[in-house]
Amino acid sequence: MTPGSGNVFADLGFAEPEEELTKAQLASHIRRIIKRRRLTQVAAASLMDIDQPKVSALLNGRLANFSSERLMRLLTALGQDVEITVKAKPRNRARGRIRVVDAAHA
Repeated sequence: MTPGSGNVFADLGFAEPEEELTKAQLASHIRRIIKRRRLTQVAAASLMDIDQPKVSALLNGRLANFSSERLMRLLTALGQDVEITVKAKPRNRARGRIRVVDAAHA
């Protein structure tokens, strides 16, 4: 066994692993909201102003046609606030990072 980096997309060699992880986390929030509200795909599509096949793709993890920005707009359409915080990285890390934090669990 090899310990993971904490980002499966980096471990699998994706070109933009932080972007892929961010999109997956944002999509996960959307899925939870749709499930919690017991929305059909058609109802969710109407709220988010997209068509039902796009909702299906999103719910099934097919995120190639969704940018992080678009997913954030879908979250706001579902009544969520999305906050972006920019801060200096710790000295012990070479690069900055992007992460999605759930305010309910922060």
